Amino acid sequence: MSSHHKIAMLTAGGLAPCLSSAVGGLIERYSELAPEAPIIGYLSGYKGLLQGNSIPVTPEVRRRAHVLHAHGGTPLGNSRVKLTNIPDCVKRGLVKEGEDPLKVAANQLVKDGVTILHTIGGDDTNTTAADLAAYLSANGYQLTVVGLPKTIDNDVAPIRQTLGAWTAAEQGALFFENVVNEQSTSSRQLVIHEVMGRNCGWLTAATARAWRERLDALEFLPEFNLDRRHKDIDAVYIPEMPIDIEAEAERLRRVMDEMDSVSIFVSEGAGVHEILAELEAKGEKVERDAFGHVRLDQVKVGDWFGKQFAKKIGADKTLVQKSGYFGRSAAANKADLELIRAMVHVAVDSALEGVSGVIGHDEERGDELRAIEFARIKGGKHFDPKTPWFVEMLKDIDQIP
Repeated sequence: MSSHHKIAMLTAGGLAPCLSSAVGGLIERYSELAPEAPIIGYLSGYKGLLQGNSIPVTPEVRRRAHVLHAHGGTPLGNSRVKLTNIPDCVKRGLVKEGEDPLKVAANQLVKDGVTILHTIGGDDTNTTAADLAAYLSANGYQLTVVGLPKTIDNDVAPIRQTLGAWTAAEQGALFFENVVNEQSTSSRQLVIHEVMGRNCGWLTAATARAWRERLDALEFLPEFNLDRRHKDIDAVYIPEMPIDIEAEAERLRRVMDEMDSVSIFVSEGAGVHEILAELEAKGEKVERDAFGHVRLDQVKVGDWFGKQFAKKIGADKTLVQKSGYFGRSAAANKADLELIRAMVHVAVDSALEGVSGVIGHDEERGDELRAIEFARIKGGKHFDPKTPWFVEMLKDIDQIP
């Protein structure tokens, strides 16, 4: 059933701790089910596809594909290229003026004889792949596109759990294990841990939970000014929750008076509306990327919170640290490796059966692991702040009275 297939893979968007392993898993699974089918990897995501830049999976790569499970990043390279954003593709020199990037990409797939394309990326990566498949189908060429959902934000609907998110939360907690000790460097120290998450607070919430689980495993010496409460979190701010800055400042000032330090976890997208309004009121121009997203690195949410709270709670010193690049560049942990293995099996089965879609546990179909129809895939899924473990945690740290 597989002798006439040629398989291509690409990874795209930002990094997540699953890309390398997902590529390795696909190679291993095809080597079991369709050992004679040739496999290539396009380099740097859609950029490599537009340029016809790919590398072959050689017999040696097949034999040692397991090596890829132990690495972060991606051997294929990434880029943020949207095929439907024609001016951006022209500006980058990926297509000529007057060319349609979808058409250029489609022609390249036909030229390379690709019958199955695996895209490993977020919602933009996978919905772009759907556009490609639709374009080819309209032009009489059958291409099966099967996406794997990676994003540390865990914000793709209707997918229960995206690849790499569990690892990123664990790594963010590991990062904070060292950063939290900075509170002992000065009196009245404010420590802010900024976590990735543009519209979705899942990663911030999950990182906070993972940190508090790490605390459970540590021993303390309260008799010598080292108790658990010193290292616990005092506040968690996510985009899905309104923040009453004044009330929180009052609460955190009391914590500062008592503990001599305050630790805050904040999503990079929390409070962005308030910050943008403030910046634009001052007449500052806010930059946007190829997808129209606000450049959050320019907004610097953690710094803004630091400035807001430092004065109000009387901090002597403020430290803002971001774990995003540290967390997203990690190799997949055990939980993610198991999720990757399960998804890869379904991805290869779907591809060989000619069923396109994005693999995931479908929350609208009883959490069945299946190829979810492209039209139903949407980014920007929100984390529900009423999630019981999250509410419990906020009560526990006195953020909810």
